[in-house]
Amino acid sequence: MRSAVVSDLHLGDWMSVLQTPHARRVLIGELESADQVVLLGDLLALREAPLPEVLERARPFLQELGEALRGRRIVIVPGNHDHQLAEPLLERRRLDGGHRSLQLERSVEPGEPGLAGAVAGHLDGAEVAIAYPGLWLRPDVYATHGHYLDCHMTVPRQECLLAALMQTAIGRLPEQAAAPGDYEAVLAPLYALAYSHAQAGSPNGGGRSAAARRRLTRESWRWLKDRRGGPQWAAAGAIAYGALATANRVGLRRFRADLSVAELGRAGLRAMAEVVRRLGAEADFVIFGHTHRAGPLGDEPGWTLPDGRRLVNTGSWVYSSGLIGDAARPSPYWPGSCAMVGEAGPPELRGLLDELRPSAARA
Repeated sequence: MRSAVVSDLHLGDWMSVLQTPHARRVLIGELESADQVVLLGDLLALREAPLPEVLERARPFLQELGEALRGRRIVIVPGNHDHQLAEPLLERRRLDGGHRSLQLERSVEPGEPGLAGAVAGHLDGAEVAIAYPGLWLRPDVYATHGHYLDCHMTVPRQECLLAALMQTAIGRLPEQAAAPGDYEAVLAPLYALAYSHAQAGSPNGGGRSAAARRRLTRESWRWLKDRRGGPQWAAAGAIAYGALATANRVGLRRFRADLSVAELGRAGLRAMAEVVRRLGAEADFVIFGHTHRAGPLGDEPGWTLPDGRRLVNTGSWVYSSGLIGDAARPSPYWPGSCAMVGEAGPPELRGLLDELRPSAARA
């Protein structure tokens, strides 16, 4: 079976490039060649606006995808931004006494009650399933969104800091033989809070909280890009370093003062390697998303683990100027990538929107 894996579409987010018909045509044209499509987390931007608005913004892409893949299988693997899609599977895990499986799955019928049924309704024509926390594409290939890595990240991003604080409150993750439920105990309450906050917003843009979060994110990444700026950069920097100092004060010593975009990529790989080790994912290839950083690109170091297992990141379909930086240079954060997994061999990473890069970046 040939599988196409794509993550971090963030449908409903104003920064998702899939708002444009061209990007939708390019992606769906690629996905049509697969027997199975895996939407590997953060399909929906459920933290950006109330649910009806997000679903309405997502509808054009979902309907076009369902029509293109009529009769074929679409598997949704929830991430941190659409974690609510995983709730029925998490409930099943609880009833089973904390099952340790790295793949729980259920089929979804169009029109069934709840969020999953609404999504399946837009994908009408395809066979829809939800798998969590990941999916075995082959005996040697495992795919998961990758949000568990926030429990090990050394860059003090907001969600990583909150995950660390949760561990001080409820206990550290097991060093060996961790189960998905261990990670869920740390992260699920944070996701539920973020979702509830967004649902309380106005029907136009998610309310003041979502708008403030977007402004803070933009300013923070601009400050990381150029520390020579004026007062707004100093404010963003003070927030970041203040969070780091607070974390260290309460004993969260893993966080580092290096807030560069380059370190963000390196830290993401180290953290994902730690997730793979603790969960004991016996796969030659582990595909993930979450960090929006596609790779490996060329012969980049850090993607092969000491035991020989290899990581592959599908990137994202979100345009983030703070992460992309200078348009004259190639960026692994450029949106529009997809991983293709055949019956054998390593996953193949493809940049589907590379023709839209500035000419200097394509050279």
